[in-house]
Amino acid sequence: MNIKKLIVVTGPTGVGKTELTLQIAELLGTSIINADSRQLFREIPIGTAAPTDEQMRRVKHYFVGTHGLDDYYSASMFEQDVMSLLENLPGDVALLSGGSMMYIDAVCQGIDDIPTVRNEIRQELIHRLETEGLPQLVDELERLDPDYCRVVDRNNPRRVLHALEICRQTGRTYSSFRTNIVKRRPFDIVKIVLNREREELYERINQRVVDMLATGMVDEALRVYAFRSNNSLNTVGYKELFDYLDGLATFQETVLRIQSNTRRYARKQITWLRRDERAVWFHPDKTEEILNYIGARQRG
Repeated sequence: MNIKKLIVVTGPTGVGKTELTLQIAELLGTSIINADSRQLFREIPIGTAAPTDEQMRRVKHYFVGTHGLDDYYSASMFEQDVMSLLENLPGDVALLSGGSMMYIDAVCQGIDDIPTVRNEIRQELIHRLETEGLPQLVDELERLDPDYCRVVDRNNPRRVLHALEICRQTGRTYSSFRTNIVKRRPFDIVKIVLNREREELYERINQRVVDMLATGMVDEALRVYAFRSNNSLNTVGYKELFDYLDGLATFQETVLRIQSNTRRYARKQITWLRRDERAVWFHPDKTEEILNYIGARQRG
């Protein structure tokens, strides 16, 4: 492997990762490995704030618009794909950027080897979620894997469903696969976290939602409405818009809900990132400081 350093740029949604990452990539003469789990899907570029065609002409991006909404993809698959990519990238430095924390952790420290779930199992459980409700599935998880049920967010259908999928697929508990063993990597990892004062971040998030809706996100949600039960669309923005399209909320209520839920998601991202003692935090506007830090780490 040629790569000696992996520069990781992450931070909460709306903080301003995109432009800074482009500048870093141009300075280093490298491409950008995208670590946003929803920007993988080609049908939803507006609601995921995917890089524009102009930005992708400036710098080559990997893992943007590479999959369809019906495609199954996971953090463990991302780990394998990125490690394979790093084997073949030219140069001795690579750049990974995004806000999907499990994807970033999968590359930086590895992820447990979770089996791929058969589609029929996934679809059956999605149907049960829609017809029976989440509490019924939580009760089943309590019976099948009480250890994981004690620690999982019981209000998060994605986590509950995934654990049940593994239980059904393998006949084993999901917790039996969670070893949490950190894998050694053949390169040095330089992790940069971007953050802003809460008021500033929230203002940016609120405006970003308005901008997305003004540039066609409602039409985008309408185009993918038939896929609404897919896990790929179980995400902030689309869930609220599907309710709006179903007549369950007014447009103004929908805007406020997307803004509120996006701010909540940003808080969760920040909480996750604070657990990493190796990360160095910067305000996104401190471009010179960030570039100097990267330069010093490259020389070090």
